[in-house]
Amino acid sequence: MHDLPNLDTASFAVPDGDALMAPRLSTHPPRILLLHGSLRERSFSRLVSEEAARLLAAMGAETRCFDPRGLPLPDSEDASHPKVQELRELAQWAEGMVWCSPERHGAMTGIMKAQIDWIPLALGGVRPTQGKTLAVMQVCGGSQSFNTVNQLRILGRWMRMLTIPNQSSVPKAFLEFGDDDRMKPSPLYDRIVDVMEELVKLTLLTRDRSDLLTDRYSERKESAEEVSRRVNQRGM
Repeated sequence: MHDLPNLDTASFAVPDGDALMAPRLSTHPPRILLLHGSLRERSFSRLVSEEAARLLAAMGAETRCFDPRGLPLPDSEDASHPKVQELRELAQWAEGMVWCSPERHGAMTGIMKAQIDWIPLALGGVRPTQGKTLAVMQVCGGSQSFNTVNQLRILGRWMRMLTIPNQSSVPKAFLEFGDDDRMKPSPLYDRIVDVMEELVKLTLLTRDRSDLLTDRYSERKESAEEVSRRVNQRGM
C-alpha cells in the first residue's frame, strides 16, 4: 500500500470472490413491486404492468402492484400520509421493481416521478431501494420512443438500483390490447416476457449478495471516522 498514500488501509477491502459466490440462497419467491404512471380508467401503463405481473407470477415471483390514485404530490403532505406509508412499506418489502410509465411530452409522467420521489434514499437507517433490481418499461401513444425508459434508468441509478440491460417500449399501445384488456400476441409482448425473465434471473442472482455488492470503501471510511470522533469526544 506504500504507493497509495491517500488510501485508508483500515477501510480498504479486496473484493472476495468466494464470499460473493457463497451458496447462501433464499428459498422464498422473488418479491417484485410494480409501479405504473397513469391514473386513466383504461391506463395502458397499468395494463402492461398487469401483464408483467402475470408473467412474473408464472416465473415463480410474488408480485404487488401499487395503485397511485390518492398519492399526494411530494412535499404537499407529511410522509405519514397513508398512501405514502403504503408505498414506502412496499419499497422495503420488494427485492426488485418494475417501473412502467407513459411518455407524455417526451418524458415520464409526473405521476410516475411522484411515486419515485416519495421513496427516500434512506429510511430509518435502511436504504429501501439500494442493491435491488429494476426493470423499466414505457408505453407510447404514437411511434416508438425510448425517452422515458432512458429517464427511468437515470432515476434507477440515482436510487442505487441494479437496472437490468433489457427494457420494453410499446408504441401505439392502444392497438396492442383487446376489448378484454389483455395484450395481443406480438413481438412487443415477447419483449416483455424477455424483460421479466431477465429481471427474475438478476433478482435471484443478486438478492442474497446485495449487502456485499453495495458495501463501499467510502462509506466504510466515513463510518470509521465517525467512530474515531466519538471516541475522541469521550476522551475529552
